[in-house]
Amino acid sequence: MVKAIHTENAPAAIGPYSQAIQAGDFVFVSGQIPVDPESGQVVEGIEKQTEQVMENLNAVLKEAGTDFSQAVKFTIYLSSMDNFATVNEIYGRYLIEPFPARATIEVSRLPKDVLIEIDAVAYVQE
Repeated sequence: MVKAIHTENAPAAIGPYSQAIQAGDFVFVSGQIPVDPESGQVVEGIEKQTEQVMENLNAVLKEAGTDFSQAVKFTIYLSSMDNFATVNEIYGRYLIEPFPARATIEVSRLPKDVLIEIDAVAYVQE
């Protein structure tokens, strides 16, 4: 079974992709950027951007019937590794042990010139 996941509580896809795809027992969440789904605007500053990205991820996971406790992998994309410690601290507030696998990558540019983007893979219990 493969199905698209969509929620109004996270930014709409701005291209030919889904917010997430559930394939069997796993959901693959597209990279979320710090756009407030209500205003459609990018929030400012690395702290608020990280919180908004995590809230957007949470909304998509919730729509898929799962949550951060079932996350198995995150990939964090940062415009600067100088923000790593701040992002790591805020990201950690949303998770419990056992912590998921993770990669963190510095990139030259992100959509809308945001400072952070995160994608996720989570287990979905039927």
